Amino acid sequence: MTNLLTIRNGLAGLFLLLPCLMIGQNRPLPATDRARTHHEIPDQPYLAPGVKKSAPSHRNDEPGFFTTQVNVDANGNNIEGDAANEPSIAVDPNNPDRMVIGWRQFDNVGSNFRQAGYGYSTDGGLSWTFPGVIEPGIFRSDPVLDFDKEGNFYYNSLNSDNGVYTCKVFKSIDGGATWDAGTPAYGGDKQWMVIDRTNGPGSDNIYSFWTKYYSSCNPGAFTRSTNNGSSFEPCIEVDGEPYWGTMDFGPDGELYIAGGGIWDGFVVVKSSTAQIPGGSVGWDFSNQVDMDGYMTGQASVNPVGIMGQANICVDRSNGPGRGNVYVLGSLARLSNTDPGDVMFARSTDGGMTFSPPVRLNNDASMVNYQWFGTMAVAPNGRIDVIWLDTRDDLPGSLYSDLYYCYSDDQGTSWSINKRLSDTFNPLTGFPQQDKMGDYFDMVSDDIGAHLAWANTLNGEQDVYYTHIIPQIVGVEDPGAGRESAGLSIRPNPFRETALIQFSLPSKGNVRLEICNIYGSVVKTLVSGEKPAGIHTLSLRGENLSTGCYFCRLTYGEQSTVQKLVKVN
Repeated sequence: MTNLLTIRNGLAGLFLLLPCLMIGQNRPLPATDRARTHHEIPDQPYLAPGVKKSAPSHRNDEPGFFTTQVNVDANGNNIEGDAANEPSIAVDPNNPDRMVIGWRQFDNVGSNFRQAGYGYSTDGGLSWTFPGVIEPGIFRSDPVLDFDKEGNFYYNSLNSDNGVYTCKVFKSIDGGATWDAGTPAYGGDKQWMVIDRTNGPGSDNIYSFWTKYYSSCNPGAFTRSTNNGSSFEPCIEVDGEPYWGTMDFGPDGELYIAGGGIWDGFVVVKSSTAQIPGGSVGWDFSNQVDMDGYMTGQASVNPVGIMGQANICVDRSNGPGRGNVYVLGSLARLSNTDPGDVMFARSTDGGMTFSPPVRLNNDASMVNYQWFGTMAVAPNGRIDVIWLDTRDDLPGSLYSDLYYCYSDDQGTSWSINKRLSDTFNPLTGFPQQDKMGDYFDMVSDDIGAHLAWANTLNGEQDVYYTHIIPQIVGVEDPGAGRESAGLSIRPNPFRETALIQFSLPSKGNVRLEICNIYGSVVKTLVSGEKPAGIHTLSLRGENLSTGCYFCRLTYGEQSTVQKLVKVN
């Protein structure tokens, strides 16, 4: 196995960057150089897939989460000989069973020609339909998806033609099954998109920004639509020149952008006026944020890609964190020689100032990569974070696993680091392009996190959906802390009857409920005091329609949740 790995050679090789990216020890060049190191180039022709072969797809069901492949054939099998990476996800807020994932689709790994691939689910991510690509035979990259309040889906996609970078935004009103012809949206390389879902004047506004150095309208790097994507306004410059970043909107419709900053850390840019239709977009400020690190590319885990983008999320809950601004990224450190840590900082004053950065990965080593760090904030204020991590294989190995943690107290404290996948080799299955894309994407709701990511568990690059329930996967290992109640369901999924078993460490008040995907209780199975020990009961499904539910056990102040699936 080690013959396949890139082994670091001494301290000087702890992070393998292009020599031209460094000044002295652990110091990056300015943004003008780093931001120009990555751009999309259509340098190989389209290759037809040829004879398609299939094999069983990868799926993993564990307490608190499940993972399933998205780019599958009509029978749910893996399609051999293709590749898919750099996914983005959107979830219908009115019906979370409906979701769409878009990705860079390579029909044949013999060419790096990519198209706008997509898949949709109508059953909460349990199964996926992959119809193909939005524009067959057209070069498209950097997929970014989002959704409006009405549950319409939008797909922003980049085209590069002879050095001219332009984007289109495609719209689907039927859950991602079909898409319109797309609307020109200016754009440039590493674009991102977000849609305002507040009830303010900017409701349903669509915003997009990108790295200005590869722009259709340089030095412009921002546009918006105030008419549901029917047209986009001429692009304008963004203060602070952020790159490789993302966007989010606050509870009052204010817009935030985060990206790589000049020299180190991030730059956070805010606009209070972008939401006002007919008015000009102005920038309130652009602030440099110390992250004790910087975004980089050419890391050995993703040789011609980056280690992830700058994440920014805003708490729109009605809780104590309302209006908080959070930033996160996988960064090469400045205070030490670690090649990649997941770093987090927060602002409680609308982005004016930020707390000192904290590291979320808890491994002690300074030779492991924590990369593709991705963050989302749930409507109840919970912060979810995932990343890829090389800590579980041989020292110096690049084999990676998916990791997760969350915070219920506005980033003050965090749950344990929890591994959610088998180990895989990120350096296999390249479609003539040595990377797994540049980012993952995640959407969170009050129950859990919906993650779109890529891995090589099939021996090739494929796109996956993982649903994570924090209250299960983020708790301490049994025996590591206080006594807790246990909950198990079998079979799961079930057709007619499921056996539910729960254990109590001591006598206490218990509620056992079945909830729908919106969190509403549809059936109460137990309510009252129960003695210590194991308790078993049967759930008959004749009054439950087919679909996803959650079984919630409340014991004192503790709450445990498991996903429950009723099938035909």
